[in-house]
Amino acid sequence: MPIIPDSKDWTWVLSQPCPECGFDASTATPATVPGIVISMLPRWRAALRRPDATERPNEATWSVLEYGCHVRDVFTLFDHRLSLMLSEDDARFDDWDQDKTAIEQDYANADPAQVGIELTAEGELIAASFARVQEEDWVRLGTRSNGSVFTVLTFAQYFLHDVVHHLHDVDG
Repeated sequence: MPIIPDSKDWTWVLSQPCPECGFDASTATPATVPGIVISMLPRWRAALRRPDATERPNEATWSVLEYGCHVRDVFTLFDHRLSLMLSEDDARFDDWDQDKTAIEQDYANADPAQVGIELTAEGELIAASFARVQEEDWVRLGTRSNGSVFTVLTFAQYFLHDVVHHLHDVDG
């Protein structure tokens, strides 16, 4: 059975802690993102090594493997968007259909070991990208096609919630 697409606007996590995962965006800055991302990578690799990593807990929820593929792609996508925000004035980027990507890239049948390697590499890249952000650039803007406007600071907070929340989703 296919996953029901998540159509929620998660930008609310910028104004209040997430009741599900406990993440408080107000505590994150582009300067803190690298260490937090790097600290989560071993936990993702461990989750992807579980014997049940390919099994969905129920018909409506991704497996650990599918979440791992998603987070790998979040790292790649957000690194690209961060680059746009730092190099273009009022950068624009398309909304991303994560569910379409999961189907097109066949997340469910990926190799968990390979996903662990790729997730680690992409996580290290985006951590390094955030580490290079200068404080004066935290106010640079980016706008998603649905109208959501981010500064580099709120973009970092939104990004970090996604990664923290999904690690919570898989009990990592």
